[in-house]
Amino acid sequence: MTDKFPRIAFLGIGLMGAPMTRNLLNAGYPMTLWNRTVSKCEPFAGQVTIAASPADAVAEADVVITMLENGEVVEDVMVAQGAMAALKPGTLVIDMSSVPPSLARRHAELAGERGAGYVDAPVSGGTLGATEARLSIMAGGSESDVERARPIFSVLGKCTRIGPVGAGQLAKLANQAIVGITIGAVSEALLLAARGGADPAAVREALMGGFASSRILELHGQRMIYRDFAPGAPARIQLKDMRMILDEARAEGLTLPLAQQVHNGYLSLVANGHSDVDHSGLLLELEHLNGALMGSLGRGPRDY
Repeated sequence: MTDKFPRIAFLGIGLMGAPMTRNLLNAGYPMTLWNRTVSKCEPFAGQVTIAASPADAVAEADVVITMLENGEVVEDVMVAQGAMAALKPGTLVIDMSSVPPSLARRHAELAGERGAGYVDAPVSGGTLGATEARLSIMAGGSESDVERARPIFSVLGKCTRIGPVGAGQLAKLANQAIVGITIGAVSEALLLAARGGADPAAVREALMGGFASSRILELHGQRMIYRDFAPGAPARIQLKDMRMILDEARAEGLTLPLAQQVHNGYLSLVANGHSDVDHSGLLLELEHLNGALMGSLGRGPRDY
């Protein structure tokens, strides 16, 4: 590995992976890309090597970054498709996907058997944060492995080392619990206000100056008012995260009633055909449940 520009193999060129790849390329990193749908790599053709398989992608890499949809896909790509077995000694594996903490720990063990380091480093900030290099990166791993990754993380956002392997994923679960529950709270609050005759846009503006102010109210409250549910973070991913939160809670003997209710809401939202709307689209399920639309900017609520 060179001091400044190790070769990065980036696996998963989707909504998050594409802007992250762009930022790494702009910073000067040589890159090899792999994605199941090869066409998603094509915007970077001429600047990168496009690999035919995950194993081919990682074979000569100094650093391997995965940004994949869920733990099952990470397991398939890294283990079933042979990427883990193709690692060279000294490689650093950075999984920036959101996966169960137990999977992160197991993959760290597998990487260690190959003489490779491992950091679980899920992110928060969505596609905007990825594009603007303002991701919040929650890293789990040894101090030395996280330090090796810091120059790369600095190109993508701000990294906080949470603790040993798996701790990054625990922090991401905490993040997603707060995000999901707060989206539910904002949805209910704006619908309640609109149903009573208040302008939800004015309500949001007033609340932004008080104790209820939050990034969710600011950004997703505006999405709800404008009914702009193009996916930054798709509802199916939030559902997956809520399921992982509940699985981890059960494993630790905890009952999380708010997380359970929000999980149920996203489950219904996805079941009703909205898997690819933004997670702020939880409002749609609340409207369906109540048989009333909140209305958009400048208009009051209306019935179905």
